[in-house]
Amino acid sequence: MSDLKLAVIGVDHRHIYGQLAGMLEQGCTCKGWWTEGDPQPVEGFLKRFPDIPRVADRRELLDDPEIDLVLMADIPARRADRAIEAMQAGKDVMSDKPGCTTLEQLDAIKACVAETGRIWSIDFSERFEVPAVGKAAELVQAGAIGKVVQTVGLGPHRLNRHTREDWFFEQDQYGGVLCDIASHQIDQFLFFTGSTDAEIVASSVGNFANPGDPGLEDFGEILLRSDKGQGYIRVDWYTPDALPTWGDGRLTILGTEGTIELRKYVDIVGRPGTDHVFLVNGERYEHFDAASTPLTYFGALANDVRDRTETAMSQAHCFKVMELALKAQAAAAKLGNLKADA
Repeated sequence: MSDLKLAVIGVDHRHIYGQLAGMLEQGCTCKGWWTEGDPQPVEGFLKRFPDIPRVADRRELLDDPEIDLVLMADIPARRADRAIEAMQAGKDVMSDKPGCTTLEQLDAIKACVAETGRIWSIDFSERFEVPAVGKAAELVQAGAIGKVVQTVGLGPHRLNRHTREDWFFEQDQYGGVLCDIASHQIDQFLFFTGSTDAEIVASSVGNFANPGDPGLEDFGEILLRSDKGQGYIRVDWYTPDALPTWGDGRLTILGTEGTIELRKYVDIVGRPGTDHVFLVNGERYEHFDAASTPLTYFGALANDVRDRTETAMSQAHCFKVMELALKAQAAAAKLGNLKADA
């Protein structure tokens, strides 16, 4: 169990619930939280963490010498500045994704990490908070599907318009659909193929269902390639209301000797619950209920903060995921209502 002291800066996205819960489960203590104003997720934060005090000035947290790690889920466009501020104050950082929204911000973060020696980690929750991904990793590492050739990552989301703050509909505030959601799938592509770099072969973003929100990209796709494998990514905001969860997130891992498919959050008209893993190879076809597979990111990050190691995720990997997401975003063709002549 960890004796680390935490602080929360920025409660603008509900992902902060999982970030903080994951670290508290490791035995960490949160000394306080700060956010600007009262964004919608504050209500849920107070219900989940009623005993953690709110402070009026974030400097109170940044200047506290006991605090080791700052968790943040501020408005995406502000996360880089918040992270740099925290690292310059001697704190390690766990950010919600995306960790930044421009390549210039990423360069500034890299410079700050090099200067301060602090950890800048992004909680890619679609890997780090999903037991099914851990089970798939075990199978891949055991050679169950041979050499990984390709990943196909699908990240559908429900719009939940009534819960969204204004920034959610402003592209320069959330960074674009590829910068935001697709960073998850890029992370998984690099992880499962063992790639340290990749090329964005093609990318596109579109607005097909929300013409009244010209700043909202409700569809995105990426084709990417590395010296270790190929990847295709599709993300969207089209999850229909009848689905009993926010999105039917899927990952298919193609190997030379088999295939693994993950149905992370729901098996439509199939088995109940979450974390379904399907394996097909030359010897068997099998379903795994992976819900009990341990999550390792939070404990590993606590150890990294204490031991100055990189076991949760290498710093280079974290940087590369955001670099590729930002490059895909910048190069994306604009479709549907985003077309110049739309």
